[in-house]
Amino acid sequence: MKTAVPCYYHLDVDVSAERVGQVRRILAAHLNHWDLQTLVEPVCRGAGMLLEAIDEHAKDKHTSIEMWWNGQHLITALGGDDRHLRPDRHLRACLERIAAMSDGWGCCSTGTGSKVIWFSQRARSGERKPRVPTAPAPNLREGRKVPRALPVAVVAAPAAEEPRVLVAAR
Repeated sequence: MKTAVPCYYHLDVDVSAERVGQVRRILAAHLNHWDLQTLVEPVCRGAGMLLEAIDEHAKDKHTSIEMWWNGQHLITALGGDDRHLRPDRHLRACLERIAAMSDGWGCCSTGTGSKVIWFSQRARSGERKPRVPTAPAPNLREGRKVPRALPVAVVAAPAAEEPRVLVAAR
């Protein structure tokens, strides 16, 4: 994964059977852009299941989808304004599948009567990037003086005397 910089995405959509596939591709594109390829399949599957259930049971099909990435968790939330949609009745099977495939999930109502269903996916330990860039590893070889750093007279000395002078210069 590329980044631990927090990312946010919001999408408003009128749900229909045709739009579910489009929304899944849009979410997948944003996850790929954030370098979260390992989360594409579970997030798109969960969002697709919720959108299909909303399409089947809701009277008001307008839905908002939001994704938050904080460097460790990706939270996906779907909210709708249908007052007649009861997640405990209409979406029970869908919520059971989401609970089985996600690291956390929840459902709540707002003061305006809209419902929000969210689920989270955690980045596994091998997939996280450190928040602070690491310094490069030091080179294990010592630097040696190049002959040009020695005086010209030492470099131009006769061949018999050269090893002693170079050894002394080191």
